[in-house]
Amino acid sequence: MLRLVNQLDLGRCPHCNVDSPNLFVVAQINTNAHSGGNLKYWKVYKCIRCGGLVTSSSKDPDGQVLEIFPNSTKIEDTIPEKAKNYLSQALNSLHAPAGSVMLSASAVDAMLKEKNYKEGSLYSRINKAAKDHLITDDMSKWAHEIRLDANDQRHADEEVPIPNETDAKRCLDFALALADFLFVLPSRVSRGLEESNK
Repeated sequence: MLRLVNQLDLGRCPHCNVDSPNLFVVAQINTNAHSGGNLKYWKVYKCIRCGGLVTSSSKDPDGQVLEIFPNSTKIEDTIPEKAKNYLSQALNSLHAPAGSVMLSASAVDAMLKEKNYKEGSLYSRINKAAKDHLITDDMSKWAHEIRLDANDQRHADEEVPIPNETDAKRCLDFALALADFLFVLPSRVSRGLEESNK
């Protein structure tokens, strides 16, 4: 149970995803509704590593944390295990951008294989998935960008700069969006239809 104290004890920073971040309070404020009710105590914390800010609130000055902004990225359980594993590793290694980029590309590859696109290179599988309308043309362009970014790192291309955390986050964002499109959203739709037919 997290408490609204001077150091927020999150498992990972929601910005840089570093393990066991040092999140120290830099500001605090109390708010309430226009009617005077719904009093909340807020603290703003700064990650010492990346400088990102995290806000949390409680009903009591040092009470249980009820809200945290931004939320940490969650890898959904409906994503197949191998892709989920690559996505988790890509997320947990954002501080090592070249590795994270390659892991995001591996997640894209694993998701396509899960959808039975197993023949040929990743390049041909992405094109085939677009041709079969599994993914849109724009999604295939984005997937090719991730593939090329990962290739640059795997082959240590001297002409290409090493990616930074922003580059790694962009690659991860696409891989997560693809996972949502291929697995998470269809699972939610199926679950919603099942519940509506009860």
